[in-house]
Amino acid sequence: MEERRNSRPSSDRPSNPRTSSSRPGSKPSGPNNARRREDLPARGGSSNRAGAPRQTRDGSDPRGARPAPVDRDQSRLRPRIFEPDIPEEITGEELDKSLRAELLSLSAENAKVVARHLACVNLYAEDDPQRAHKHGVAAAHHAGRLAVVRESAGYAAYRAGHYEIALKELRASHRISGDVSMWPVMADCERGLGNPLKALNLAGSAEVKKLAKPEEIEMRIVASGARRDLGEFEAAVVTLTCKELNNEEEEWALRLRYAYADALDAAGRRQEAKEWFGKCARIDADEFTDAADRAL
Repeated sequence: MEERRNSRPSSDRPSNPRTSSSRPGSKPSGPNNARRREDLPARGGSSNRAGAPRQTRDGSDPRGARPAPVDRDQSRLRPRIFEPDIPEEITGEELDKSLRAELLSLSAENAKVVARHLACVNLYAEDDPQRAHKHGVAAAHHAGRLAVVRESAGYAAYRAGHYEIALKELRASHRISGDVSMWPVMADCERGLGNPLKALNLAGSAEVKKLAKPEEIEMRIVASGARRDLGEFEAAVVTLTCKELNNEEEEWALRLRYAYADALDAAGRRQEAKEWFGKCARIDADEFTDAADRAL
């Protein structure tokens, strides 16, 4: 399972004060034509400085306090980020065609940079998750409007233990695409941040009904863990009590049985836990878990 601070420049764009130029020899007209131009108030109502905001009769600014204006061009600049090195042999062609197709909306040059960073995310995902996370951040920096890129960056942050960043990226991906498949990981990020109740809120949301069976099982496991975080050990067992415990064929069956046995053990139901660790060991031919040892 598995950070975050990304300052961004102000989006305020203060208007530049209008300046008017009069033609040589022209004469002001209107009620103030008898006054010298330097005696007239600046456009906006205040004679203190040119371009001052319009004020109310009592002299207050109706817009309230505002931050000091910044240069217009500076407001458009994105913050600089650390750009991790990409091995020369990584071309971006290592990605699935379907994923590369998602990058076609980018310029050719940018698409190649993003593809190479995403290839590095996959390359380092297991052996160096922190390095993979850095490539995920870089990819999202270059293509922040693409759901698939934000999703990849979110999963990379999750694996590296940066739950706050992961949650931000996965939420962004969901807003762009509407895909709910990452819902269980988002819930687990909330657990990682010490928010089990928020994890349970996600587990009980309407979006869960849209999950495919593997993601539905993962959400059950996460919700059970959240119950344990709250000290509700029996509720954790109940959360995992389902007909899918009898399944021995699907890839998720091993994780479900192990989680169920572990929940029983945490609830103090040792004999039942050993029984289910044994059932788990029966379908764990490659010994991905320690179920065989815990069944003894």
